[in-house]
Amino acid sequence: MTETAGDIASYSFEKAVAELESIVARLERGDVALDESISIYERGELLKKHCETLLSAAENRIEKIRLDRAGKPQGTEPLDRE
Repeated sequence: MTETAGDIASYSFEKAVAELESIVARLERGDVALDESISIYERGELLKKHCETLLSAAENRIEKIRLDRAGKPQGTEPLDRE
């Protein structure tokens, strides 16, 4: 895990999640020195933010198919946000 935060920006969602899961597992085991725990926790925060950014971008690209009264596709509209 020697890459910088700038490198994280090039990660795919799947790669970022895999590394984040690895960090969580290491922290949960509790066998990491305090200084390293802080360092990998900070990296985990960067990975989490990157994943949130990628998810938000994906949500913005998804459209809902609009149907007419007969149930036939009529067009698309933005996905509802809750």
